[in-house]
Amino acid sequence: MLVKKFTFNGFQENTYIVYTATGNCVIIDPGCFTKEEEQELVDFIMENELNLLALLNTHAHIDHVLGNSFVLSQFKIPYYLHTDDLLTLKSVESYAHVYGFDNYKPSPEPTNFLVNDEKLKFEDIEFDVFHTPGHAAGHVVFHSPENGFVINGDVLFKGSFGRVDLPGGDIEILKKSIHEIMFNLPENTIVYCGHGPETTIKAEKQTNYILQF
Repeated sequence: MLVKKFTFNGFQENTYIVYTATGNCVIIDPGCFTKEEEQELVDFIMENELNLLALLNTHAHIDHVLGNSFVLSQFKIPYYLHTDDLLTLKSVESYAHVYGFDNYKPSPEPTNFLVNDEKLKFEDIEFDVFHTPGHAAGHVVFHSPENGFVINGDVLFKGSFGRVDLPGGDIEILKKSIHEIMFNLPENTIVYCGHGPETTIKAEKQTNYILQF
């Protein structure tokens, strides 16, 4: 599988399209908000003749769901989220204006709910799903062991980790998710983060700031 990263909106959020040589793809955490960002996402799908099969959210903070409504209206695909983040998703409309997103279009509700330790399969795209709360109550990561990467949202960053001062955040729970789930992935696993550059599990096990807590 191949991974295409886009960096969208004022939060500099990383949106991912995971796709295969056969042309199947999924979108993870669409943060596109402006017309230009929406067009960039659509252009990549159309120019590469991709067959979009699903929208997946690692979690439902505003910067990761700004493009949900657009994507789902354009492509009529199933939408996956963990049930513990449903309230987080619904709350975005009430505070979007605070961050300058006055024209935010609320995300539709999920058509499917993600379950910890399930295998999620869309044609030739497959992920192991792990529930990794601490940054958000319903946060999950999407691990592809065959391809050696994990789309990890805001759990780990290069040299850092997701903030815990938002509703649903808890440093002890996040530490548990990192130590018991993330750090048990193979050390050569590439970590695609919700913000900033990629890293590896090995690098974070050696240097991440979370180790000081």
